[in-house]
Amino acid sequence: MTEVIAAPRTASQVLAWSRERIDPALRAAVDTLPAAARDLAGYHFGWWDEHGRAADGSGGKAIRPALTLLAAEAVGGGTAEALVAATAVELVHNHSLVHDDVMDGDTTRRHRPTVWRVFGVNPAIQAGDALLALAFGVLADCGRPAAVRGVRLLGIATQAVVDGQLADLELETADHVEMAECVRMATAKTGSLMACACAVGAVFGGGRAEQVEHLSAFGEGVGLAFQHVDDLLGIWGDPAVTGKPSHADLRRRKKSLPVVAALTSGTAAGRELAALYLGREQLSDVDVRRAAHLIDAAGGRAWSRHQVDMLLTGALDHLRAARLHPTTAEELTALASLASHRDH
Repeated sequence: MTEVIAAPRTASQVLAWSRERIDPALRAAVDTLPAAARDLAGYHFGWWDEHGRAADGSGGKAIRPALTLLAAEAVGGGTAEALVAATAVELVHNHSLVHDDVMDGDTTRRHRPTVWRVFGVNPAIQAGDALLALAFGVLADCGRPAAVRGVRLLGIATQAVVDGQLADLELETADHVEMAECVRMATAKTGSLMACACAVGAVFGGGRAEQVEHLSAFGEGVGLAFQHVDDLLGIWGDPAVTGKPSHADLRRRKKSLPVVAALTSGTAAGRELAALYLGREQLSDVDVRRAAHLIDAAGGRAWSRHQVDMLLTGALDHLRAARLHPTTAEELTALASLASHRDH
């Protein structure tokens, strides 16, 4: 039964509401893991420290499960039916985070040491694998008619995420990267799971085929905008706010969206940046600060900001075309705006 909402909630209220629902479901799912994997997963989610003592760490904003729950409501369904799908999506997302930290060598996430940094690389890889397997088990075992389609959608999205991650690694060592390659990588890495979050919510909510399609396109647009912002924060974000290392992407010469925009700009700043990026020696603190300046001077920062606005506009067009419950559509709009306009 659909929950009756008197007036649209703010994005912050929606995220708090979603977190209230998803946290118990995540804890219940993680509790079914073997003890060793459970300990690492719980540490990653911030529920306890490396010694198993209760902690009050942040599990992140949980935007993806919020999208799943809202998508179900928006097509006339209820959040109770979609909660298992939201849980599965969040488990897949966190699997990718644990592995991403290993691949990128990031030592902090959400203001605390990453799983691999505390427990080692191999245990972290296994913990990520456990979260991924758990996601599909949760969805397959839920007993709902939408489960088979949900598993299929989640499987397609997971393969896209893996493809995007592999492309991301390949681009790091490439001497030249076209903008289209970088956009395809970012769409697969981030847009695909956001698209799935919306689509699977609509499926579990009983949405029509065209609603599922439009919500999927909405989620992909929001996801790509989210990646633009994430890349901007990776260069200019405050580590005290982001919970991630300062300039870590630049130190690895990562070909993120604003970086590739600068490299392909045809400007003097872009050419100087290319010289820095094509070098093989480790970049110093002075080098990475210079790189950040050059990306800005070459227009990479402004280009990414413009793309965020364009992507949000396109995503909201799909939202309107889906003919959703008006109150929930407003909440999806607010959530998309928050995801696309974090402090960048």
